Amino acid sequence: MKKIIYISMVLLLTLSCTDLDEKLYDKVASAEYGKTEDEIKTIVGNAYASLRGFNDGITISYPTCEYVFFLNEIASEEACIATKIGGGWYDGGVYLEAQKHTWTPANRMILASWRYCFQGISKVNSVIFQVNESNLTDEQKNAVNIELRGIRAYYYYILLDMFGNVPIVTNYEVAELPANSSRKQVFEFIESELKDIVTELPSAPIYGKFTQNVANALLGRLYLNAEVFTGTPRWQDCINACDKVTDYILEPDYFTNFLIQNEVSKEIIFAIPYDSKSGTRGNYLQSMTVHDYQKFAISRTGNYPGSPNGLLSQPGLYSSFDDNDLRKKSLLEGTQINIGTGNVILLDDGSPLNYTEEISDLNAAKPNEGVRMYKYETKDGEGWERDHDWVVMRYSEILMMKAESYVRMGNIGMATPLVQQIRSRAGLPAPGTIDLNFINNELKFEFVYEGHRRTDNIRFGDFFQPWWNKGATPAYRGIFPIPQTELEKNKNLVQNPGY
Repeated sequence: MKKIIYISMVLLLTLSCTDLDEKLYDKVASAEYGKTEDEIKTIVGNAYASLRGFNDGITISYPTCEYVFFLNEIASEEACIATKIGGGWYDGGVYLEAQKHTWTPANRMILASWRYCFQGISKVNSVIFQVNESNLTDEQKNAVNIELRGIRAYYYYILLDMFGNVPIVTNYEVAELPANSSRKQVFEFIESELKDIVTELPSAPIYGKFTQNVANALLGRLYLNAEVFTGTPRWQDCINACDKVTDYILEPDYFTNFLIQNEVSKEIIFAIPYDSKSGTRGNYLQSMTVHDYQKFAISRTGNYPGSPNGLLSQPGLYSSFDDNDLRKKSLLEGTQINIGTGNVILLDDGSPLNYTEEISDLNAAKPNEGVRMYKYETKDGEGWERDHDWVVMRYSEILMMKAESYVRMGNIGMATPLVQQIRSRAGLPAPGTIDLNFINNELKFEFVYEGHRRTDNIRFGDFFQPWWNKGATPAYRGIFPIPQTELEKNKNLVQNPGY
């Protein structure tokens, strides 16, 4: 047990890939632990656990909430975090910067996102090192390493999308501080890694594991955004990768994907598992979006975690949905009712808890303003930390990636039946004309609050146009700056252009 605790603690001491002067790799107790396949599974579990993020006192780096999801959402047309009357949620102006696209390298949400990825990459590299030092056969080592390389490629995809020009670090023993690679080089690295491992990964779906389907779905994402990432479109390659994703369905009920026990979904390709009873942390987004008095609409006794009234939908999001679109239920709007009394829930000033689409002032919003995210199942008795698994990839994304690629290639006929499947499930008629504007809107409706929208906004060009409380955005802000603290730690890094 002491050996297990020792190796676990060492692996938890994740080291930023841009600050490699601490050679923690020489503390990995490979000679004492990792001799059997069961022990290796324990170690590999640490790499998967890294996907849940961390809060280490330097940053809060949770992909489901603070600040990775927050940054992507607020920078998109989907969401905002308005400062409330009295100054709540101002937090040094970091959310207002994201909303207005005026962020600086000092914004802590940017640092949190950077560290989420590089701490995860460092964890994967340390586990690969541990596996290679173990007594497993070469065949066993390879089977484990290809899975780990897939997780690492996923982290690098996030970095490619958010930061563009980042260091590529694959060796846990490297001592020198790494320099940036170009965005094109990072793209080519991810593509090469995924293509190299894909056929050796498990072919059947394995919930929460990196499989051939996950690798091909990630390749689809990579190729869908290739023109943004490299300047060269790869639409047919996107279709080819998506065609290789098999054994999934569109769940008849859209919200099966977002149940508390959403592991039952046969649509989810990849998810990050959570279980509060096992001590998982970071999955509390739905605890933060609604007003505190929303608890009376869920529990007769108010036995529901307090909610700090944070993330709001930008005006125009809710009303852009067709009223018959079942996916509109992902958003919470209107007057809220106390299920114990049947009466309207009242705020402290006596006004009703009525979520309005209008937000009168981004700098001084009223407590009831803003439509709320309500996509994941909520029930009485839940704690602050939620038990639903965080959905990363769904089969509907495969269909939409193919449909968009066909439209961009001028083949509307091939796109139509793909979109019809998704529209039908949403309770909507078949589309009339399918063009890029239609695809753009359909992506918004299908994947609302799943962390896709900033990337979509950039690919369709909306990101750079004025929208609510934001002027035109210069092209260089299509990627975030490298955090200032990372530049100060590593003199080999060069800041992204424009910052």
